[in-house]
Amino acid sequence: MNKKLINLIVKKYLKWDSTNPFISISALLAFVGVSVGVMVLIIAMAIMNGTAKEFEKKLFTMNYPLTIYPKVENSVNTNMLLELEKKFPKLKFSPYLQTQAIIQNGENMSGGIIFAVDQNREKQINDIYASSVNDLKISKYDIILGSGIQDKLLINKNDKTTVFFTTITPSGFSQMPKMKRFTYANSFKSGLNAYDNAYMYTTIESIQTILSKPKDIYDGIHVYTKTPFEDIKLLRDELNAFNIGIVGWWQQNGNFFAAMQMEKKALLIVLMLIVLIASLNIISSLLMTVMSRRKEIALLLSLGASKKEVKSIFLRLGTIIGFGGIIIGVVLGFTGMVLLDNFDIISLPADVYGSSKLPLDLSITDFLTIMIGSIAMVWLSAYYPAQKATKINVLDTLRNE
Repeated sequence: MNKKLINLIVKKYLKWDSTNPFISISALLAFVGVSVGVMVLIIAMAIMNGTAKEFEKKLFTMNYPLTIYPKVENSVNTNMLLELEKKFPKLKFSPYLQTQAIIQNGENMSGGIIFAVDQNREKQINDIYASSVNDLKISKYDIILGSGIQDKLLINKNDKTTVFFTTITPSGFSQMPKMKRFTYANSFKSGLNAYDNAYMYTTIESIQTILSKPKDIYDGIHVYTKTPFEDIKLLRDELNAFNIGIVGWWQQNGNFFAAMQMEKKALLIVLMLIVLIASLNIISSLLMTVMSRRKEIALLLSLGASKKEVKSIFLRLGTIIGFGGIIIGVVLGFTGMVLLDNFDIISLPADVYGSSKLPLDLSITDFLTIMIGSIAMVWLSAYYPAQKATKINVLDTLRNE
């Protein structure tokens, strides 16, 4: 195959065609279309991934990667906790008690869930809790509130507040809910209003005393691990013997992340259509080139050029337009990500999204998917016109043209 001939003709066809400007314009539009399509795909997938990871991070903090829960009463206890810490030294465990309650400050009231935790253990696995506790020395009857609850109660640090529990205590001829005065120590802000308006933290000792719970029994244990999908299997094998269950964050929030994955796939397919439409421009541009160069193609074939060489000319012409567009699109896409990451071009309301910065994170899998999909469409778009160029009838073309 004569590569010099192929390269010479490809360079000629890539130049602006003043006799048929529509062909050059169509090729230019195809190049721009592929570039824009790839750029939009890269930025859109980075935003989708960044948003998903941002929510995942927040859900990790408040829901925890893994949660151990009892299947039978009193099965989650201190002995089991110590045994797990011994067998799995790389994992971090935080036991907790959980109860619903109503908190009152003056005439203001708010309901929510109280988590009674071990301060030292919880700080190691919950960054939001750790930042709210900071260097505070939490006393037995201190309470930490979500920022939403704190705003409703209009409470200040060290103020006393009354907590009403759902447990009923007999009192003469009536029954009264258990109540206790707590000291407001601090508040936390997770970035998700559902948690900020409902969660409260206090010490395990306080709930054990108020609700008369055994000291060595827990409602569950939160587990922190960087590899929850692998560790859940190991822990499940260990816990089955104790009739204790374990659940992962993806099981607790399965519908939410399934919806995000579905949305991401739908967006990928829709945006791929931009590249597909640009690829159709490559087909039309090359077909117009083939039709306008019929005489030249027939002469090449009559002078001894093989059909494979003619096919290579137009295949290379299409791939140069398409692959050039892909390369420029990648450059523009990453440039756009850098600009969005370093400058406040798009500002988000922090109270809604938890951050005013647009989250960006392009995974290698998504990048490869975009590249493979774009390259496949460009190559197929170039292949058909190249194949069509070899079907020209040399004798008829030379006789008539």
